Amino acid sequence: MTLPTSAHPHERPRAERPDARYARLLHMIASDRCVLLDGATGSELIDVVGTRPELDEQLWGVTATLDAPDRVQALHRRYAELGCDVVTTNTWGLATAVREGGVRLHDEGGPVHWMDVARRGVRAARAACAEAGRAEEVAVAFSLNGDVDTPDGAETIRLLARAFDADPPDLILLETLSLVRTSTYQTVESLLATGLPVWLGFRHCRHGVCGVYGEHWGGPEGDAFGRAARRFEELGVGALLINCIPPDHVTGMLSWLRDFTDLPLGAYPNLGYLSAAGWRQETSVADERYAELALAWREEGAQIVGGCCGVGPDHLARARDALADTRPGHRRVTRASASQDEALAAHAPARRWSDQRGRELFPLPFPDIVVERGVPVPSQASLMVWKHLSRERLGAGRRCLDIGCESGLQTVALALNGATHVHALDISPAAVANTLTNAFRNGVADRVSASAVDLYPWVPDDRYELIVATLSQMPLDPFGPPVTHRPLDYWGRSLIDHLIRLLPEALAAGGHALVTQLSIVGARATIENLERAGYDSRVVDYTFVGFDELHQEPSEQIERVEQRSDAYHIELGGRHVMVAYLIEITRAGGKGAVNVAE
Repeated sequence: MTLPTSAHPHERPRAERPDARYARLLHMIASDRCVLLDGATGSELIDVVGTRPELDEQLWGVTATLDAPDRVQALHRRYAELGCDVVTTNTWGLATAVREGGVRLHDEGGPVHWMDVARRGVRAARAACAEAGRAEEVAVAFSLNGDVDTPDGAETIRLLARAFDADPPDLILLETLSLVRTSTYQTVESLLATGLPVWLGFRHCRHGVCGVYGEHWGGPEGDAFGRAARRFEELGVGALLINCIPPDHVTGMLSWLRDFTDLPLGAYPNLGYLSAAGWRQETSVADERYAELALAWREEGAQIVGGCCGVGPDHLARARDALADTRPGHRRVTRASASQDEALAAHAPARRWSDQRGRELFPLPFPDIVVERGVPVPSQASLMVWKHLSRERLGAGRRCLDIGCESGLQTVALALNGATHVHALDISPAAVANTLTNAFRNGVADRVSASAVDLYPWVPDDRYELIVATLSQMPLDPFGPPVTHRPLDYWGRSLIDHLIRLLPEALAAGGHALVTQLSIVGARATIENLERAGYDSRVVDYTFVGFDELHQEPSEQIERVEQRSDAYHIELGGRHVMVAYLIEITRAGGKGAVNVAE
């Protein structure tokens, strides 16, 4: 095995002459002993951090260093005492504070500069290891997140090197990276230039870039990530790890990466995620189960094992016992190929002067809707949903939820149909205000409520008998500029797939959901995800939406998605058109939705 020492051509003074703590890690790896990385800090101190709405989610763990330094140090000490070989500083997210500029960190004495937080993080970890009697054994890893991979990242790294003059960490752990950009190699080179060993942690599984919920963002395509791993090795990176994804998504990654690199490989996945209702723990993975998973990664070749959010000392204590006296294996994991494309087809009812129940259709009984500044005008897909709700009189006598309410057209339709209550959600406060305005204009404000929420951390506080959802589904270039820590939506499926994960908590027994789906994201994945969650689906309507209507155009990214899935769109006389389907979702084996007529 090639170890990241003087064999690499670049001059790295500290990496070539590592101190005793890092040299111990290299010796453990060379002698096939498993290096035990620590577990989470932020999720273990959730009672200190809380879920303050004004706090950037990138900083929800960092603030504990300022708010409760004794608790942070005690947690570091516990990891050191149970036998961890690496303790990670509670500094993940500091790069966000630098990038956004306006983020201010405070303690009881007033504002604190991010460089001082970095120093405090290293000192706390060092002191904890000393208290555990392992100051000369346990290496301290300074944690950075992927936000340092920006145009200003080189300056941040230069200042970090100054912050480490007096008390440097033993290595730098650049965590939760997603895409490998050209700038990523430059960022890694800048980190290596500090003279400290560098380990990299990626959110990546065999399907591509992965997220904390197990959602797949696609890219890099084919073997690009493997080739990137080889280049990281050539640059002088010390280890490559998979982190911050669900544990079952780690399967197969280490044996696959071994085909590309001799770098030490490791895994430290998460067991939950932060939501508006607090920490959502993956309760199905108990301490014993985590130890079994750690053994499976070891059999694939893992040389470093630890834990990310939700993985605490008890999990790692079990993993330590299970991994003792083991050697990295060579087990290979293969996955079955995807099933063949499945076709869906449905026919919209013919338009007539009156409907089958004799209701007049000219003029249409369209609600009084105003669209305020900053709120999208209802698209063809939204109008299709309204048509279906109005035609079938859906929602009568039921509690309903409208996800992606925009101007409130569907919310008002459900309430006018006789819903007992309609709760509307949208990430835009302007859309929420517009919905409430339109509810008042149509005389249904007493049965309508609305909230501005991000669907990802949102936790259903009730079960609804009818859910209507109109969600963004536009595949985006994964190499475009990042707007948040969340990777760009390569497949255009992130929101619809997350909604499917929420259905068991949000949908009442016997209830159903109506969800719009664009043809450019494909049907097969939706059907398979619904079946895994225990739901049936059918098309109840469809319409056509021009790309120009959504202020988009058929991009190279959409073409790549269509080449690699059953996604498609239609070209008519030079105009590109998507098909918008209206999907009815019901519990598998149950009866379909009941249409309520007057």
